[in-house]
Amino acid sequence: MSDDLEQFRAETRAWLEANCPPEMRKPVRTEKDAVWGGRDQSAMSPAQKQWMDRMGERGWTVPDWPKEYGGGGLSAAETKVLREEMAAIRARNPLSSFGISMLGPALLKYGNEAQKKEHLPKIARGEIRWCQGYSEPNAGSDLASLATKAEDKGDHFLVNGQKIWTSYADKADWIFCLVRTDPTNKHNGISFVLFDMRTPGVSTKPILLISGYSPFCETFFDNVKVPKENLVGELNKGWDVAKYLLGHEREMISGMGLGGGGKNPLIEGAKATIGLDAEGRLADPVLRAQIALFEVRAKAFAAQSERFIDELKAGKAHPAQPSMMKYYGTELNKSRYELMMAAGGSDELEWESEATNGGREARAWLRTKANSIEGGTSEVQLNIIAKRILNLPGA
Repeated sequence: MSDDLEQFRAETRAWLEANCPPEMRKPVRTEKDAVWGGRDQSAMSPAQKQWMDRMGERGWTVPDWPKEYGGGGLSAAETKVLREEMAAIRARNPLSSFGISMLGPALLKYGNEAQKKEHLPKIARGEIRWCQGYSEPNAGSDLASLATKAEDKGDHFLVNGQKIWTSYADKADWIFCLVRTDPTNKHNGISFVLFDMRTPGVSTKPILLISGYSPFCETFFDNVKVPKENLVGELNKGWDVAKYLLGHEREMISGMGLGGGGKNPLIEGAKATIGLDAEGRLADPVLRAQIALFEVRAKAFAAQSERFIDELKAGKAHPAQPSMMKYYGTELNKSRYELMMAAGGSDELEWESEATNGGREARAWLRTKANSIEGGTSEVQLNIIAKRILNLPGA
């Protein structure tokens, strides 16, 4: 490792130690522990606000974005060092954001200079919270069948239609949205637009899930005026933007297979409920073997994930890789929670008491089922992988 990188590591370590609040070095336990930013920051604790602001000022919420757009301007090697040093002190992610994980990369590639300067710094600082307007009641896995239309009205588009499964739409400030601008062409009649969720005609309705927790919404557009300058990329070429963004969404969702930092909740939970034998091993040999196999697969996935992210950012990833990572990551996460439920037995199915934090594990277990649906179902991912590896028609 070069002397410059070692010096950067030392400086980064010292800065993180001085600036990361103690509260932000504890494991994320609930949804409230995640920081999403946005116009309304009243729900954030002082420590969450401080950590987000300090990292945002340094550009380290998006360390590899260019400095002129609010990023840190770090190289790939420096970004990796930053992640390693954050992990070493168990620092939480300062900002969870669809703007960072999905819209930002798309704007960097397809946005014009005015759009980049307007939106990217606000994303980096956590000032605006974004949601994604993709799926519709009759356009989920076959997303290109979307019907939400945008009529050309001269200086603006007039948008009418409905989206569904819009994560956190009721809390978002802006939306990046796919709309149909040419009804005669399925794929080449879609455009990618941005607009404020406070625009007249926009409304949302939460969707209640079996877990009792609802991050999803129905989102309705009734004569919503969208300025022409909010069109990203070319008119009727939004499908290109959408496909690029979906790759980054699948990268984000695949990260669920990595689990969190700190102690391993699967192993620690199994030890607490099953107990250890005379040799200090998990007392249930079948469950012990299943957990061991899972841990091997999880470590292999973590190594592959790091490689995939490097290749994706370098523009060298195979077109099938985002789907491969999304499929395996979400299936791995489902396996993790199945084992956690098996280790906990019937007590883990308890739903409301303080002893289980309101059924936290059971609700999270149910939520993993949705992870393998959102961003394209596991079955759809396998079809995409097959088509792109074999170069089949429609790939």
